[in-house]
Amino acid sequence: MSTFRSFSIRSLTEGDYEGWSCLWCAYLEYYESSVPDNVYQSTFERLLSDDPHEFRGLVAADESNAPVGLVHFLFHRHAWKIENVCYLQDLFTQSDLRGQGIARALIEAVYTEADAQNAPNVYWLTQEFNHTARKLYDNIGKLTPFIKYQRG
Repeated sequence: MSTFRSFSIRSLTEGDYEGWSCLWCAYLEYYESSVPDNVYQSTFERLLSDDPHEFRGLVAADESNAPVGLVHFLFHRHAWKIENVCYLQDLFTQSDLRGQGIARALIEAVYTEADAQNAPNVYWLTQEFNHTARKLYDNIGKLTPFIKYQRG
């Protein structure tokens, strides 16, 4: 495992495209998935948008300011609440830097953004087999009894 002295959490910037795309590609590969190149560009543009209805992106940056982790999240309406809720869609840390608090810091940064937006709930999904991440999630969130279905 590589180590480094510090990292910071910051908003995604235009200059992060290469580092972000490497991380997002690795994230998609972990879940045995991929997307066409035009989806990479579209997603990145959405993450940089000022539109409050679009996804937002944060990165964990190392001492050289290079992204070593990412999180994508979205605020949206909820039929059971007046306030918006926050969906944390993607979370990934560079594999050789795991276990150093990066993912926790990214989730906590989303919690801070949700609090600033008066969004009472932050929720996310993960694969059942993602045992390492689930150890963190069990400490920073609450497992719910919901089961996900999608159109076949």
